[in-house]
Amino acid sequence: MTAGQSLADGAAGIALLHRETGAWAAMYAALEQAVAAGVSIADSASLYHGAPALAFVLAGSDQPGLARATAAAAAGTATLTRRRLGVAHRRIDQRQRPPYAEYDLIRGLTGLGVALRRVGDLDLLRDVLTYLVRLTDPINGLPGWWCPHGPHRNQPVLGGHSNHGVAHGIAGPLALLALTLIDGVTVDGHAEAITRVCQWLDTWQSQTSEGSWWPEFVTLDDLDRGEPRLSRPPRLSWCYGAPGIARAQQLAGRALGDTTRQRSTETAFAASITDPAQLGSLVDRGLCHGTAGLLAAARRIAADALTPIPIEPLARLHQHTTPAATEPTGFLDGTAGAHLAIAGTTTCWDACLLLC
Repeated sequence: MTAGQSLADGAAGIALLHRETGAWAAMYAALEQAVAAGVSIADSASLYHGAPALAFVLAGSDQPGLARATAAAAAGTATLTRRRLGVAHRRIDQRQRPPYAEYDLIRGLTGLGVALRRVGDLDLLRDVLTYLVRLTDPINGLPGWWCPHGPHRNQPVLGGHSNHGVAHGIAGPLALLALTLIDGVTVDGHAEAITRVCQWLDTWQSQTSEGSWWPEFVTLDDLDRGEPRLSRPPRLSWCYGAPGIARAQQLAGRALGDTTRQRSTETAFAASITDPAQLGSLVDRGLCHGTAGLLAAARRIAADALTPIPIEPLARLHQHTTPAATEPTGFLDGTAGAHLAIAGTTTCWDACLLLC
């Protein structure tokens, strides 16, 4: 893949930062770099690479000279989405299990749905939602999103796994289903699919002295034991941990009018951000698994919380976290994301993290 058109670590992510901060000349320069080697609509394209990444960055822009590029990126995203949906529905019809790259936020149809929501293609977005509803239907006694491979694609796990993170797991589809239900963009079975995912996550929610939390994933061995392999909360990261999963659950509570779920999720998150051990698990400033991602999620959770959640300590933690000597410049793991987290939530730049 060509790095320039990557939202995660390429020029597209840099362009998003400059757009949000109003540095227009720098945004144009980054966009030129992003498209210098062409823009992909191959099957490997996604919200974080290729036409959908550019569509997300450009959507709604009123800057001179960007109308054609915006329309082309949106059209490419639509073409790719229709192709990917056809493959996914055929897989479901054959009762086969999906790789998480089929449906996840980073590389899959959930991410393409985020791009379509951003550009306003609501008809095709509904087609994605219809697919996500089907994704929640069980296959042979296991959830429809149960992957045949392990949580790390190159490390097989006997019997596969259910991934729970917002980046690669079912919390991503849950968040998009909830956000669109709140938006009023709905399909048949929409609320039932949200409930099905929430009930699964409820089954695997752990209560310990360190608070309430969800495992990053479960395997067939975990199913046999009736409990996850972990005995304590995982790293407090957006991609797999409580920040992303809690936001998805909070949005589900709001979408369904389930204040009990919303309150319990907010309580679990509030406890996690006052636990020194969990805060100590953050080792960098990045959005994916660092202090920026925690702060970005916390701002959105606190803004919608039924009971106030103080997040000022998290802002100080982020600002006082020392950048790595070799910190990259990109969006997910680098300085662009770290700066956007400080910029706050005056816009919905963090929709690509499924936070708004």
